[in-house]
Amino acid sequence: MTTYREFHRRSIEDKEGFWAEQAKLVHWERPPVKVLDYRRPPFARWFVGGETNLCYNALDRHLGARGDQKALVYISTETGEEKSFSYRELHLEVQRAAAMMRSLGVGKGDRVVVYMPMIPEAAFVILACARIGAIHSVVFGGFAAASLAARIDDARPKLMVTADGGSRMGKVVTYKALVDESIRLAKHPPGKVVIFRRGLDPSMKTVARRDLDYAELRANHMNAQVPLTWLESNEPSYILYTSGTTGRPKGVQRDVGGYAVALAASMKHIYCGGAGETMFTTSDIGWVVGHSYIIYGPLIAGMTTVLYEGVPIRPDAGIWWKIVQDHKVNVMFSAPTAIRVLKKHDPAFLRKYDLGSLKHLFLAGEPLDEPTHAWIAEALGKPVIDHYWQTETGWAILSSVPGVEKTPIKLGSPSFPAYGYDLKLLREADAAEAATGEKAVVAIAPPLPPGCMSTVWGDDERFVKTYFGTFRNKQVYSTFDWGIRDADGYYFILGRTDDVINVAGHRLGTREIEEAVNMHSNIAECAVVGVADSLKGQMPLAFAVAKDATRLNSAEGRKALEREVMETVDKQLGAIGRPKAIHFVTLLPKTRSGKTLRRSIQALAEGRDPGDLTTIEDPAALEQIRNALST
Repeated sequence: MTTYREFHRRSIEDKEGFWAEQAKLVHWERPPVKVLDYRRPPFARWFVGGETNLCYNALDRHLGARGDQKALVYISTETGEEKSFSYRELHLEVQRAAAMMRSLGVGKGDRVVVYMPMIPEAAFVILACARIGAIHSVVFGGFAAASLAARIDDARPKLMVTADGGSRMGKVVTYKALVDESIRLAKHPPGKVVIFRRGLDPSMKTVARRDLDYAELRANHMNAQVPLTWLESNEPSYILYTSGTTGRPKGVQRDVGGYAVALAASMKHIYCGGAGETMFTTSDIGWVVGHSYIIYGPLIAGMTTVLYEGVPIRPDAGIWWKIVQDHKVNVMFSAPTAIRVLKKHDPAFLRKYDLGSLKHLFLAGEPLDEPTHAWIAEALGKPVIDHYWQTETGWAILSSVPGVEKTPIKLGSPSFPAYGYDLKLLREADAAEAATGEKAVVAIAPPLPPGCMSTVWGDDERFVKTYFGTFRNKQVYSTFDWGIRDADGYYFILGRTDDVINVAGHRLGTREIEEAVNMHSNIAECAVVGVADSLKGQMPLAFAVAKDATRLNSAEGRKALEREVMETVDKQLGAIGRPKAIHFVTLLPKTRSGKTLRRSIQALAEGRDPGDLTTIEDPAALEQIRNALST
């Protein structure tokens, strides 16, 4: 039996030998001629010359052995629907969706924006893109029209696929109306929009010659047989946008072969999910977790995957555990925020269901606090594995690896570097390796392992500058997170080093929120910081300077302006970007060179020492922040 440490060491010291073995977990139509090409650092090309297809690995190769096994189970507590699709049925639906797209002129390399709720058709379209070599760009349904338009302009899609509406907590979200507004705002809108009608928005309007009905198109392709487009391992599979420290979102570009191998290996070594078993991941397809562990990972492993539309407390706080019981879920993946929500409810909701099938619960998305980790582990009586990763990496950076060795769990720690990651804790000042117990930047010595981003879509220079430019004389990938390592080698993540905040596992750039606040006509400037929040991990807090301050002379006027600014943010970013509160001040604390002292503002908001203020232009600005926070 290999130990975790031996397994990890080999993955670093013999990269090519290690990953050549993992590559056997997927089908190659043409085998790779070289495992790793790292002639152009920091760009890594994995499984060079190999040809494969993500859709084939997820569906076609399982038809013989498990064609009648359930592949996808769809449960909506919003609409009361429940459906399941066998591998054979899912394969047919994906071919129909692929034929629909082909009939609209979509082919290899074309981009398709998918702006859809958690419904089976979203999975059909995503897998159909993979089948024909189109590049999907899934956008989370919680984003507003302006955010969607920015992603459209960057990807320049030929086609967009959406639905009339989605539902959250029984409230309809009109997707098509947001799509229409985003297309009006976009400079490079798609030529065609395909709409799946759910009957949630009876007043939905359509645009002649642009808008097409999913059901009508599908009816024309019921017996479609769409051949696979085999792709060289390093061709792009998808784009997924993530927030950065600038207002412009970054398109994380993923490859085909490296991603397939990384997911197949993670299903075996990390999640211990085998063919014929069931995985329930509570994320959304708009996030990387949904891509990797609702759509691709479980299907590549021959598992049944559960696609859930709903929240963890509706109809009651036992719904997830009912799903685990009813569908004999073996592997479950969720986020700390969701567990903190459930922690507020009676644990009897959890105890009333038979969870005997469940092997592990995995949590990721934001740092997991020790009390929450202890509560859920005790309530379940099962291993609860915290692990840490990013949109950019596509799979875990830090994790216990129970498929290799069942190492002890430390509460609040995502354990150790996953195989393939040459992890470093580097001091911000001099890039030297930190000592045990010393807070430092979590970094990865390149090449990044398979499955990680290959570049920023359309911007290689931004990829290098953003991710490999943190340390002056050392080209390493920065996660932009602080971490420490204890004497036993366990890692703990302490939060961001940059101006990105983590709200319930969703990353938001403070600059994006500031730009949205500044869109209000009466705001001159603002600063947004992330502050600790007991439920969501972090929340944005805004400090704004009004152009006309007369409205702030009364409590009613102040409240009204705050409400208007919140509505402006909702319109620009969606409710996901809404600040916890907006405090009005007459000036922001800045250095004499004009840089806003966000870290000092954040420290005051969290009740900490604001640090070195020798460069501050006007100390009265910081006093205003203190006063605003105390009212």
